[in-house]
Amino acid sequence: MLKIWTDGSCLGNPGPGGWGFIATNGAQTAERCGGAKNTTNNQMELTAVIKALTAARKHDEIEIHTDSQYVKNGMQSWIKNWKKNNWRTADKKPVKNVELWQQLDELASGKKIHWVWVKGHAGEEFNERVDDLARGAAESYK
Repeated sequence: MLKIWTDGSCLGNPGPGGWGFIATNGAQTAERCGGAKNTTNNQMELTAVIKALTAARKHDEIEIHTDSQYVKNGMQSWIKNWKKNNWRTADKKPVKNVELWQQLDELASGKKIHWVWVKGHAGEEFNERVDDLARGAAESYK
C-alpha cells in the first residue's frame, strides 16, 4: 500500500500559499511541492491531496495522512450529502472550493483510500517534513 502525507500552508489567508506531499511504498520515497501567489489554506490543503493522488494514479489502495480535519471530514463525511444536494451545504449554500472538491472526488473514485488524521506540529517525521515543504513553497510566492 502506498502511504502519503500531505499539507497545505498559507501566509495570510488569503495570501501566498504552498502545498506538499510525501509518498512512500516502503522501498522508495518521493516528495513534491508547489504553490500559488494568492490562495487560502483550505485550497492548499485540498491541492496537496489532489497533486498526490494525481501522482499516485497507478495505485489502487492508498493511506493518506493529513493534519487537515477539513480534508479528512470532507472526504469521509460531508461530500456524500454535498453531491446529493447538488454541491450545496446543509444550509443550502454553495460548497466552498467546489472545483477542488470535485477534482478530488474524481481522483479518489475507484480507489480504496484510508484517511488518517495526524496532529500537526507534534513531531511525526513525515508530517513535519511535509509541513516544511508546504511552508517553503508558500514562502517562494511571497
